[in-house]
Amino acid sequence: MRQLPKWFYNENQQVGTDYTDIKEVQLYDQRMERIRDIEKEVEDVKDAVNPRPNHSILEIGTGTGELAIALSEHCGRVYAVDTSLTMLEAARKKAQIRKRTNIEFLCGGFLSYQHQGRPLDAVISQLALHHLPDFWKLLALKSIYSLLQPGGILYLRDVVFPSIANYYSYFSELIEEMRVSAGEIIAAEFETHIREEFSTLDWIMEGLLQSAGFKIKNTANESSFLACYVCEK
Repeated sequence: MRQLPKWFYNENQQVGTDYTDIKEVQLYDQRMERIRDIEKEVEDVKDAVNPRPNHSILEIGTGTGELAIALSEHCGRVYAVDTSLTMLEAARKKAQIRKRTNIEFLCGGFLSYQHQGRPLDAVISQLALHHLPDFWKLLALKSIYSLLQPGGILYLRDVVFPSIANYYSYFSELIEEMRVSAGEIIAAEFETHIREEFSTLDWIMEGLLQSAGFKIKNTANESSFLACYVCEK
């Protein structure tokens, strides 16, 4: 992890859910299974980045390591990065149980990660970039761009809000849908996300990606608040 100027954004500060709390980390996979199709996400990433035995892939915001472990079966090296040491320890134990030895677990974030290997074939981030305000998102995307080899792929999946007229009813309906489908805890976490985290608008996200130098190859809206971007250097 590289040394940053004092004026840099502190990625280690917890915004929203505190993933340095071991209880939150222990419940993470269980909660995600209620609102996400992890197996489909893995297949979508594989289709987008086409991992090969000689590829090196970086995942920023690896969480408990499900995607990194799955990708490690198809490429030469995976760098799994997270700001939470508690998350990294859980991911490391999971990789050991599944006997995956080609994953390097590293503490760091979008702004602080310092890559030591050859240029990367792909960088993946899911549900993590929203922890940064928009200005810092741009710096993070520029940093990712510099880590990729020409033709390298960025796979970005995150909470991105649409451009609409009435956000009061939009958010109220979303929260109620989550309460019915996933329960009170997930609905409360989404309320915290809206209030305290930094998910941006669709047109801003596309502008940030393009300003960082990326060509957006594909955009998919998985729901009214989840978007996926496949970008090329």
